[in-house]
Amino acid sequence: MADGSLAGVNSLKGKVSAEEWEARVDLAALYRLVALYGWDDMIYTHISARIPGPEHQFLINPYGMYFGEMTASSLVKIDLDGKILQDTPYFINPAGFTIHSAIHAAREDAKFVMHLHSDQGVAVAAQKEGLLPLSQHACIVLPRLAYHDYEGIALNLDERERLVADIGDKTLMLLRNHGTLSVGESAADCWTGMYYLERACQMQVMALSAGRENVLFAPEAAQTEVKGQVMRGIGGKLAWPGALRRLDRELPGYDA
Repeated sequence: MADGSLAGVNSLKGKVSAEEWEARVDLAALYRLVALYGWDDMIYTHISARIPGPEHQFLINPYGMYFGEMTASSLVKIDLDGKILQDTPYFINPAGFTIHSAIHAAREDAKFVMHLHSDQGVAVAAQKEGLLPLSQHACIVLPRLAYHDYEGIALNLDERERLVADIGDKTLMLLRNHGTLSVGESAADCWTGMYYLERACQMQVMALSAGRENVLFAPEAAQTEVKGQVMRGIGGKLAWPGALRRLDRELPGYDA
């Protein structure tokens, strides 16, 4: 079972509501998937999940645990003021609170929020033109992509207002000079959005190795066609069960 659990963390299954436990399992799975794909950054970056209910409480990682160690029980429950609402030997990443509390407070659809520092994500976030329409993945991402300028490590709470204004109603974001961000109604939506964004960034970095003058942009008509084709979504709910099966094979224990 909990091969990633650490000392001082006891199982919460049966001690929290069924809705909270489901959110915990889904969120722990997201952490494990990020580790499995090599998109983690030691103990840094963060993924959060709102707990169903009117209180706007949410779950985030215990600061100090690697993503591949995360379990449903080890996640920390906090409120929009950053107050820890459970007994835990861990505290939370202040920068994670700044980013995630802003989006959870402003967006009812933001049930899950993921922020990463992958090599390819940071590389494209540092490019003046941002994400370019060089691949089908990029064409899928671009209609839902926003940008936020770098202001330093996200410790200043007044950045939250600007972050929320920049993301608007989009579900994906490039944080300039910093990384990537995905918002989803479900863990499946959040994961699939981030998967496409990260893959699009990786493809762009590889394509630009040939030089900016040697790459081929997707035709504008094709970009418009793809935008219309993906209005109904990009199959997150179909891909999610397979992602969980892969975790069960390769990095089990998240649901403990």
